[in-house]
Amino acid sequence: MTRSARRAVAIAIWVALAIVMIGPVLIAVNSPYLAYRDTAYIIGGFAGIIGLSLLLIQPLLAAGYLPGAELTTERKWHRWVGSAIVACVFLHVGGLYITSPPDTLDALLLVAPTAFSVYGVLAMWGIALTAALVILRHRLGLRYATWRLVHNGLAAIVVAATVTHALQIEGAMGIVSKWGLCLAVIAATGATLIDLRLIRPLFARKDDWRQPDPEDRKQKTGE
Repeated sequence: MTRSARRAVAIAIWVALAIVMIGPVLIAVNSPYLAYRDTAYIIGGFAGIIGLSLLLIQPLLAAGYLPGAELTTERKWHRWVGSAIVACVFLHVGGLYITSPPDTLDALLLVAPTAFSVYGVLAMWGIALTAALVILRHRLGLRYATWRLVHNGLAAIVVAATVTHALQIEGAMGIVSKWGLCLAVIAATGATLIDLRLIRPLFARKDDWRQPDPEDRKQKTGE
């Protein structure tokens, strides 16, 4: 493939990602469901939509699939996007709590009558636990292979719970755009996990992904 062809493919990939990620946000801006809603509810709702959109790009960054950037750069962005997802969850739950404290507390205590709230709380705790493990990994003494296995498992739970939560809500996102985004998130996460956890270990030779974690090497060498 020529350089110009590779560049055209890279541009097409980024444009497709932008459409899938930004489309639901733009549709939600013009949603009639936002009429007469207060500011806290709107901020919380859009934080949820943006957080769902970020879940699409998160596994792609971790695996280094996106064109135009080095693997080390994409992994840095993976950590930044992870932090942004945590912030979106905080804003989402905070906005809903300000709007309706009793309903939010019922959801957090798993006594809400709506099924989607259970999946939302499951996703929230999955993201919180993921963030805690990232911060405390070295203090807990987790080996890189163990931590990666747990991290991948939590990612699968978070994505499944978040998608189920979103699809059960009749909200500001358009039906087509929401389904498109949710299916894309599932496809990206599933393909990444299958590739990293099954295909590469079975067929790939030793390369960068099987080497010791760079952060571990830095700590051992005192860099």
